Amino acid sequence: MVAVAGGVAAGELLAGFASPSLSPLTGVGGVVIDAVPPGVKDWAISLFGTADKAALLTGMALVIAGLAALAGVLEFRRRFTGAVLVGIFGLAGAAAVLTRSQVAPVALLLPLLAAGAAVVLLRLLVGKLAAWQSAASTRDGERTADPTPSRSRRSFLQALAGTAALAAVAGALAGIWRGAANAVSEARARITLPTPASPAPPIPAAAESGVAGMPPLVTPNRDFYRIDTALTVPAVNPDTWLLKVTGMVAREVQLSFADLMAKPLTERHITIACVSNNVGGDLIGNARWLGWPVRDLLALAGPQPGSDMVLSRSTDGWTAGTPLEVLTDNRDALLAVGMNGEPLPLEHGFPVRLVVPGLYGYVSATKWLTELKVTRFADDAGYWTPRGWSERGPIKTSSRIDVPRSGRPVSPGTVVFAGVAWAQHTGIGKVEVRLNRGPWREAELAPGISADTWYQWKLAVDLTPGQYEIQVRATDMNGRPQDETSRPPAPDGATGFHTVRVDVKS
Repeated sequence: MVAVAGGVAAGELLAGFASPSLSPLTGVGGVVIDAVPPGVKDWAISLFGTADKAALLTGMALVIAGLAALAGVLEFRRRFTGAVLVGIFGLAGAAAVLTRSQVAPVALLLPLLAAGAAVVLLRLLVGKLAAWQSAASTRDGERTADPTPSRSRRSFLQALAGTAALAAVAGALAGIWRGAANAVSEARARITLPTPASPAPPIPAAAESGVAGMPPLVTPNRDFYRIDTALTVPAVNPDTWLLKVTGMVAREVQLSFADLMAKPLTERHITIACVSNNVGGDLIGNARWLGWPVRDLLALAGPQPGSDMVLSRSTDGWTAGTPLEVLTDNRDALLAVGMNGEPLPLEHGFPVRLVVPGLYGYVSATKWLTELKVTRFADDAGYWTPRGWSERGPIKTSSRIDVPRSGRPVSPGTVVFAGVAWAQHTGIGKVEVRLNRGPWREAELAPGISADTWYQWKLAVDLTPGQYEIQVRATDMNGRPQDETSRPPAPDGATGFHTVRVDVKS
């Protein structure tokens, strides 16, 4: 296990120097993510939330540790059998790296070099272990080449501890170098966002409900949910970033980051959500985005008749298929460069990402954007569509109870229930609450920032001691209530009424 850990750490450290965007671990992890069935993905997100990648890496570490232990046992029993197993690890890693869009010759070599380092360490440690075992077996006056078992034992333990220490240091250096080598964080820090040509409308004074415990109306960057397939955050230098518009267009267009920053930018508050969000879940956030309208870029390219979809591509190869009409109508679909008054955080798509009101992120919110291909749904598909998710992914009208939290006791008397509701690009008309499946009561609805953001609501109710089941439902501006049928996220978003249970103590 220590030998393989040393080899993996060596491979990650070399990747920090030679291939910052793709390492052996991220290559294998990417293949695992691609192969995971949608149902398993939903289970992982519901269980681990935004820590799903940490859970995947932990699972990978356990599997690698188990296979490494097996290789050690085999190598101790028969020379080179464990080394062959480690070599197979290396070949599998190279095959995984070969499937990634960032693959380069040096990235392909790294898993093989890592496996080679692990084999050398394995042979060294197993040799010292065998010498100790041989010395310890001396008995009945027999003599061996090493008559002092304690010396062999000490030599083995020193080699083991030294290798473990070097693996830990190499792993730490790999993490540090991976962050320092690309200098993207420094490049981001030097960026000053331009003044928007179309500033965001002011937030209405009463848009915040004022109820203690409510999430803020505008989600801070540090708290904004992150769901994507990137095991490590792609490092994209804005100085070399280039966006290409290709496919069924009258003319192909290329746009640099400097070109984009010189455009008349639009600033808007927009709520975006993940399709994996369960009813009442927190995979949704509202931010103030700064960017250039996508319709203006597509107008330069001139989509050809018959095209109905734009396939957006990330630097790591991930894709999303967005209806063309959604990117060319009057909604504020943006090539976003700013989030809440600062350049996009690296984990949220720096330097440029897509933000499209009204669509779940899996068909619209491409981070680390590099290409827009005008095409047709009949000819192309985004990453998740072949995996069983619907093509278009409009966000469903929904609502959530944030206060009080389910299961928490409250005192009798006036209890204030509060939460959020959303129907992006349509707006919320009313929110209603009911207790113990009784009649619906209309809640006080705060004014929304716009039809593209969530709304806060609250309702004060006098409660006596007892147990209560509380449900909420929203109705959009067009008079359509949210779907009460309970359905899971797959294939096009969860539905049903968010329900909490409250104990009122005497």
